Amino acid sequence: MVNQLVVIGAGPAGIMASISAAQNGKKVLLIDRNKSIGQKLLLAGAGRCNLTNNIPIEEFFDKYHNGDFLRNAFSQFSNIDLMDFFESNGLKLEIERGNRVFPVTQSSQDIVVFLRQQLENHKVQLWFRNRVVGIEKQQDGIFKITTKKAEIFARSVILATGGKTYPETGSNGDGYKFTRLLGHTIVKPVPVLCGINLKETWIKQWQGISLKNIEVKTIAGGKIIGSEFGEAIFTHYGISGPAVLNLSRVIADIKNPSGIKISIDFKPAIDEKTLENRLINEFSKNSNKSLKNIMKNLLPENMIEEFLLMGTLSGSIKGNQITVEQRKILISLFKNFTLTFDSLRGFKEAIVTRGGVKLDQVNPKTMESKIVPGLFFAGEILDIDGKTGGFNLQAAFSTGFVAGKNA
Repeated sequence: MVNQLVVIGAGPAGIMASISAAQNGKKVLLIDRNKSIGQKLLLAGAGRCNLTNNIPIEEFFDKYHNGDFLRNAFSQFSNIDLMDFFESNGLKLEIERGNRVFPVTQSSQDIVVFLRQQLENHKVQLWFRNRVVGIEKQQDGIFKITTKKAEIFARSVILATGGKTYPETGSNGDGYKFTRLLGHTIVKPVPVLCGINLKETWIKQWQGISLKNIEVKTIAGGKIIGSEFGEAIFTHYGISGPAVLNLSRVIADIKNPSGIKISIDFKPAIDEKTLENRLINEFSKNSNKSLKNIMKNLLPENMIEEFLLMGTLSGSIKGNQITVEQRKILISLFKNFTLTFDSLRGFKEAIVTRGGVKLDQVNPKTMESKIVPGLFFAGEILDIDGKTGGFNLQAAFSTGFVAGKNA
């Protein structure tokens, strides 16, 4: 028996590809090595599932590595189309800070249940716990898909196997192997949207401290090569949080990351002169208090000791004893607190993979291979990645929709 279409990978791209193809009258077999669909979706948005973003679609493209490739796909299936897909079928959404879109139930599990129902409604055949180990195109133009359980034949195949991040969810890079053997080039996969290991061992003293509305910069060769505003959290290994995750995408492009510095502006909303005036006011109001106690008005208490040590400042000096030079040191610490980059966290923790199928080998209007007719790609297997905020899921759903529509 020859299947009309086999979709490999039941993540967001494969699910949407299956639904889209079925809507266009195709009989679809969706295969996944896991026990159910959407294993990585369950982790999205810290379990809340940030589906997309509500900014105008024209503002999407600069949020991506290789974003221009997505223009045609987004014209066929935009963020508005995605939101309508969910809401018109009964799953309500809400828009939060940063235009991020979530289900009103705040549950990734509800998204997975919804998508499973849509697959069933469209009569998509599901085959779980079935790992694909090989794909070849025969001389008769039919694809032979070898799995752990059987050989499957198909007229068209959509590869939506993901990248290499969170390998325990099934995205271990198998798709790259199949794609290479079918004649395609794979851009080297690297982890992005991940935390940063720092060389400072004392940083574990700040573990668990979360700061909002700060600016984090990457400095290489004395130049600022990346800057992100938002939230960061200190960890036992270094620093993470949305601003840092986005910054990791810049660092991933640096061939020799040795010597990189991470600079934090704890008070980005005010300039140095305004900050100096505030410090003068604090020291004047609290002239007989120790610097350590005065600092409680400016930073979380459990940050103060190491913060002052970085400037070789004593926490015991009084407000009325602080010199102009010491005040300048404090201003520098607040506006340019410098830490030493060690490395990016690996695939086990990264949210997405940079790299994958080389885009000039894929038709952006259809997601079909330019090398192997009848082979389509969708989602993270492509050399596309975006910032946090729903952009990666939107890319997965949009490329999945287009692949399914054309397969």
